[in-house]
Amino acid sequence: MGNFVHLHNHTHFSLQDAACTVQALVNAAKGFEMHAVALTDHGVMYGIPEFYKKAKRANLKPVLGMEAYITVDHGNRKDKTMEIDPETGARKRPYHHLLLLAATNQGFKNLIKLSSLGFLEGFYYRPRIDLELLKQYSEGLICTSACLGGIVSSYVTAGKYVKAKEVAAEYHEIFGDNFYLEIQDHNMPGDELVLRDVPKIAKELGIKLVATNDCHYIKQEDAIAHNILLKLSEKGVGNGDYTNLRYGTDQIYFKSQEEMLDIFKKFPESIASTLEIADKCDVNLDHKEYFFPKFPIPEGEPGETLDGYFDYLSRKRFDEAFPGEKSKELVERFEYELNTIKSMGFSGYFLVVQDFINAAKEMGVAVGPGRGSAAGSLVAFVLGITKINPLDYDLLFERFLNPARRSMPDIDVDFSDEKRGEVIDYVKKKYGAESVSQIITFSTLAAKAAIKDVGRVLGVDLKTVNEITKYIPSIFGKVYSIEKALDEVPELAKFKNTTDPKLKELFKYARTLEGMNRNASKHAAGVVIAPGDVSDYIPLAIVDTSTMEVVSQYNMIELEAAGLLKMDFLGLRTLSIIEDTLKMVKQIRPKEEWIEDIDAIPFDDEATYRLFTDGKTTGIFQFESLPMRRHLKRLMPQSVKDLAAMNALYRPGPMENIDDFIDRKYGRQQITYLHPKLEPILKETYGVIVYQEQVIMIANRLAGMSLADADLLRRAMGKKDLEAMAKQRKIFITAAVENGVPEKIAGEVFELIDKFANYGFNKSHAVAYSYLAYQTAYLKAHFPEEFLASNMTHEFDRRERVTAFLDDCRKLGITVLPPDVNRPTKFFNVEEGKIRFGLSAIKNVGESAVDSIIQAREKLGRDFASVFEFASMVDLRLVNKRALEGLVKAGAFDSLHNNRHALFEAIPDLIVFGQDVQEINSDPDESLFGEDVLQEAIIEPTLPQIQPWSNTDRFANELEVIGFYTTKHPIEDFELEDRAFSFTSNVENYETINRKSVGICGVVNELEIKTSNSGQLFATFMLNGLSGIFECVMWSSAYGKHISLLKDGAVIYLTGTAELNGDSVKLIAESAIPIEKSLEKLAGRLKITINPEEISLEDLKKIGNILKENPGDVEVYFEYLDNSGGGIKGRIFVLEGVKVKLCREVVNLLSEFIKEKYLEAQR
Repeated sequence: MGNFVHLHNHTHFSLQDAACTVQALVNAAKGFEMHAVALTDHGVMYGIPEFYKKAKRANLKPVLGMEAYITVDHGNRKDKTMEIDPETGARKRPYHHLLLLAATNQGFKNLIKLSSLGFLEGFYYRPRIDLELLKQYSEGLICTSACLGGIVSSYVTAGKYVKAKEVAAEYHEIFGDNFYLEIQDHNMPGDELVLRDVPKIAKELGIKLVATNDCHYIKQEDAIAHNILLKLSEKGVGNGDYTNLRYGTDQIYFKSQEEMLDIFKKFPESIASTLEIADKCDVNLDHKEYFFPKFPIPEGEPGETLDGYFDYLSRKRFDEAFPGEKSKELVERFEYELNTIKSMGFSGYFLVVQDFINAAKEMGVAVGPGRGSAAGSLVAFVLGITKINPLDYDLLFERFLNPARRSMPDIDVDFSDEKRGEVIDYVKKKYGAESVSQIITFSTLAAKAAIKDVGRVLGVDLKTVNEITKYIPSIFGKVYSIEKALDEVPELAKFKNTTDPKLKELFKYARTLEGMNRNASKHAAGVVIAPGDVSDYIPLAIVDTSTMEVVSQYNMIELEAAGLLKMDFLGLRTLSIIEDTLKMVKQIRPKEEWIEDIDAIPFDDEATYRLFTDGKTTGIFQFESLPMRRHLKRLMPQSVKDLAAMNALYRPGPMENIDDFIDRKYGRQQITYLHPKLEPILKETYGVIVYQEQVIMIANRLAGMSLADADLLRRAMGKKDLEAMAKQRKIFITAAVENGVPEKIAGEVFELIDKFANYGFNKSHAVAYSYLAYQTAYLKAHFPEEFLASNMTHEFDRRERVTAFLDDCRKLGITVLPPDVNRPTKFFNVEEGKIRFGLSAIKNVGESAVDSIIQAREKLGRDFASVFEFASMVDLRLVNKRALEGLVKAGAFDSLHNNRHALFEAIPDLIVFGQDVQEINSDPDESLFGEDVLQEAIIEPTLPQIQPWSNTDRFANELEVIGFYTTKHPIEDFELEDRAFSFTSNVENYETINRKSVGICGVVNELEIKTSNSGQLFATFMLNGLSGIFECVMWSSAYGKHISLLKDGAVIYLTGTAELNGDSVKLIAESAIPIEKSLEKLAGRLKITINPEEISLEDLKKIGNILKENPGDVEVYFEYLDNSGGGIKGRIFVLEGVKVKLCREVVNLLSEFIKEKYLEAQR
């Protein structure tokens, strides 16, 4: 046993205040041969579960605590005012520090209560407790007076010795011998006074001293990295003062026992106290108990116990789901699952889950078909928890609930994202609001964020920082570490051994801070349900002071370890889209086309699978990415099983098997099996291991393992423990040989499944989500207008998504109409096979304004005849000046007047006119004149006679108020150029253009001119193209050449280097030209396709004349379409001796006689 224990330690769970992970703290204590170590983060217990497990694993005694915030001068925790110091006139910090350590299990429960109540009742800048709470929850706690921020030390440093002594006596009275006066020495101002006076107080009051170091990082050399962490919350670029330590010392590191003994050699009893306190602390969190909410058995229903009622309800629903005679396989599977669930003690769990899911359905909340391994349960299916019959897809129950491994079931549920809150409210009402809490999550400094943040503080040039971060790969959302990126990415090789001192510091400090928590937030889906007040089991917190919403202090994993029921109540936008599509179909289509139940659609629909095969999957759940579309075209899926396999294969690892899978499906590659017993397991996936369930089945069929034991093998393989794997290999091969498999083959099979155990996907999840994907594809195939309108309504907050849908509409030949006050709807709607923008999409036009317009139009019973009639009928308090401006700019009055500029200038007169008419109509009897006279007296104002806005201004105004071009995208006038030169028109797989030079036609939006650290001007902007919106940066070397061209609204052809991040492309712009010049600059040949059914001989002669009258350098050739004999055959011939000057003017001339789609420019 060592001679000293650190009792005052902060980790990165003291958010943005400590640069130390839990593992680093444990490693340091172990390295210094200490037998125990404490965790005392600021006001929270976020890191306690992780710390407890890791300390125990390292054979260290975990001392569990927190450095609490107690109200200043022992004021009331509910007082939320800032006190003024009467002596200095300065505002007092509204809290002091106080160290609390759990000595017993009851003390730990009290620590949970204090941490929770600090947030729930005392939050004011920090989660504060007061003396009243401290007295109430003092049992089993050890208290020390903390650092210079503690109340005793604060009085001492303020020269208030008597007051300090009174407060110490007060704490001593509460805690008795469990109160210690804490001393520290960090060479900070105030330490000398504390070391002089606090020992005197201790002696006078008979209180023991304890020596601590206020550890915020592990090594002394980490002081600057820690200081940089503190500066991350500061805005702006660093000014080079990052070495000026905010805490004024580099001594708050994890010191060795020898260092601490030397520092406090004058106070040996304070060192001994650390061992005494550690010895007193004995908290055990190693329980295996589950704490489920108490499900109330409905009155009058059979079953007096949870098991009894669960058994009754499951059998009842089983008979309803499968009426009549049942197969032996079905009954055996049901009985096995039912008995397993009961024997594992999870009847209550299933009852709770089925209850809120079925309640959601009754409330009209859309519920997903299933998620994760729960879709493999037949009992979950009959209870309505999932919509997937696992026997239809060979799904395994053991992948969901393994009787050989008692762990909490994990049923996560998708709800309509718009109504998810209704389900949570139902749960709160049923079990009590105090029994339900949302769950915390932490965002960390991943490699890119660490480089960017540290670079900002250090003042590293932004261009350099971006150059580094752009090459740090992110594979399926997982970012490479800095170390891995430097080792493996060729473009970063020059940075690995850089001699630039600033860059060396950048990598040094970024690596130190990488992986640390940056902030806490509410998990998007997680909910915990307890059998009583949640804070009786785990600590609670508030992470968003704007909403003051309560969350757990433990994350999803730690909650499960604590035995609590945690659920993912996921808000899935796809379900809302399906719901709204079906509603729209009912509003628009004849009754025979309605779909009453989306789960009752045919799952063998040819048009739906054709949509997948054609790669037309914009808006299709899980199948939208460009590489996925490419694979779908080759796969040509014909079943949900095909979709599930592709869904499972499209991820790191299995992705390398996609080509084999497709080639085997179509006989281009031979399917072989290592052993005949593998064929029935792998036949569905053409001999390729795709699913985790297949690994389980192989171990079951070849080695004779039970499905439960086979699942344990799969889990062991996933952990890659070499010692355990050697043991498992021996067990597998021995069992397989006994089962008639040759030893050599058994070894090869083991190696095969070992390789794929880590990569294989959960089949139940793949099937459930492919089932949902099929439903969205079915709707798009049969109701494309309604489906795309619904998508755009629900994705309107994501401009790049709406742009993709608008492009999809163009490709599918669906017209998208601008908003119109004579066709008023709130959201995107369908009318006569066309999609109409909704009015609420317009900036400054709120839903109440749209309601007023709809009501006025309905009251009138016909279209508004003029803008004046419109103004006289709507509520001008709601449809106010700003709303009218938005409506005009968006083109919503185009059906009433075609000069938007004139309307815009007339808005003040329009409002006055409308108000006058409404005033008369409100009470004409009060006037001295009759109503007819007054109506005639109010003359409609004359609209100004001014020129309409230019196309550039009109497009800019549309973009300003609606975020999109509503009447026409500017690039549509340059469709030929876009087809010829934009990479979006010519590249199917964006992966092939990564870090390569590309070109694109688009409109410059959101242009910002910035100054680099070196004082050079550069530009950032969005380039708005037909197929998407692309983030662009043009560095100073290129920007200087394009200052006059690069303006907001400029329509250009841009070339630059593409940087791929997932499906999004960022462009490092290198050059640009006006789009109207692109044909002259880039075209080398012109192909003209002649369709004899669409063009006359006379027009053909006119085309020839245009070509001859505009001589130039571009070669011309024709493709003549021959429609005779069935099919279309193209015959190509060159127009000898004719070369044309290809420019936009010539194209416009040609377009008078031939559609532009028949013209093709080539480089």
